Amino acid sequence: MTAESQHILVIDDDERLRLLLRRFLEESGFRVTDVGSAVDARRILEGISFDLLIVDIMMPGETGLEFLSDLRKSNPVPALFLTAMSETEHRIAGLETGADDYMSKPFEPRELVLRIKSILARSATAPTTQAANIAFGPYSFDLNTGILMHPTGRIHITTAEQKLLASFAAKPDRVLSREDIAVAMDSSMRGRSIDVAVARLRAKIEPDPRFPVYLQTIRNKGWLLRTDSQTRAPYADT
Repeated sequence: MTAESQHILVIDDDERLRLLLRRFLEESGFRVTDVGSAVDARRILEGISFDLLIVDIMMPGETGLEFLSDLRKSNPVPALFLTAMSETEHRIAGLETGADDYMSKPFEPRELVLRIKSILARSATAPTTQAANIAFGPYSFDLNTGILMHPTGRIHITTAEQKLLASFAAKPDRVLSREDIAVAMDSSMRGRSIDVAVARLRAKIEPDPRFPVYLQTIRNKGWLLRTDSQTRAPYADT
């Protein structure tokens, strides 16, 4: 898919910024639609599918966090938060809500385009692993598509979480260290950010994230994904 066919929805109450984003992104080859509120975004999403959303957090009425959290119940479209809220806790909250990336205002337009292209490439590229569905508990993960299924339906995980889960699923029941994961993820995630990502993924798949059954911690070594044939009694994550 070329940039010219990739459609981005910008959601921001700042009309001047929306116009600037539209002009720059269109000059970079993207199709762009912009709206000023979560209400307008919901309306347009009912009839149009987008390749990526750029969402402001602080908007009148429904915030970007509230909007994306609710959208994630039914729509896995990639999303990037672009906001003046730059504190670490804001970034973590945005990623936990289901965003694929987070940028603070003011921003460098060229960096924004690079991040957009990275998100779109991750969502379009299947993991280069053996064709297989990995089963753990009630879940089934497709290594080729990055789709995580539960008997109740598809579980939304971000493209970064897909890549993280694929790293474990490609080597089920084997311990992966932080270094192993960093290599598997092409250094897109390192150090303590891996711990945060593991915690986010556990929140979506574990009955009780404090006592993980599937994505377990091996003290002083790393983590492993317990598959159905190897699932053991849970123990506290320390």
